[in-house]
Amino acid sequence: MIPGTIIFLNGCSSAGKTTLAHALQDKLNSPYQHVALDQFRDGLPDKFRGLNAPAGTDGFRGLNVVPTDAHTTKIEFGKTGITLLQGMRRAIAAMADAGNNIIVDDIILHKDFLEDYLDVFAHLQVCFVGVHCALSVVNEREAKRTGRFPGTAAGHLELCHAHKTYDVEVDTGKQSVDDCSWTVISRLQRAPCAFDQLRSKDYSRDTR
Repeated sequence: MIPGTIIFLNGCSSAGKTTLAHALQDKLNSPYQHVALDQFRDGLPDKFRGLNAPAGTDGFRGLNVVPTDAHTTKIEFGKTGITLLQGMRRAIAAMADAGNNIIVDDIILHKDFLEDYLDVFAHLQVCFVGVHCALSVVNEREAKRTGRFPGTAAGHLELCHAHKTYDVEVDTGKQSVDDCSWTVISRLQRAPCAFDQLRSKDYSRDTR
């Protein structure tokens, strides 16, 4: 069985990843399954999605939104949250192994998360897309979204791009969604190389 292709959209919350994913689905001739972090997060029991939850609670063990001194928020992952994300990555790889094309919609918040992706997707073709947007635009979008805590996007706007290596990058604040999607599709015509480049750096474990 020939594995499917993965388009990996990485960017902060409210950067426009989901909108871009849907535009890509509309334009691509082959079917691409959209798989998002939010889908897995929302599948957790409510009590494991904490808001500044103290140590020892279910919210602390899951995905915990915590305010910072810089008037932003950050997401802390407890054991349950980390286990969920590890399972998500392996589920995506299994779907691709079965021949499905996938659009991944995620946020690289920690070096360990990227390292795990590099390991789990080592045998797959991955087009790594950096989805950028100015802070002012992100904040405006975040304010209009229900269930979003102010400062969440600002807290990981730069953090999620710390590795600085992509196959292609788009800016949803400066480009239309159509332009962004065609930019990504055009890049699909050539073999991706970003994940291989990242594996050659200090971002990955020894996978030999």
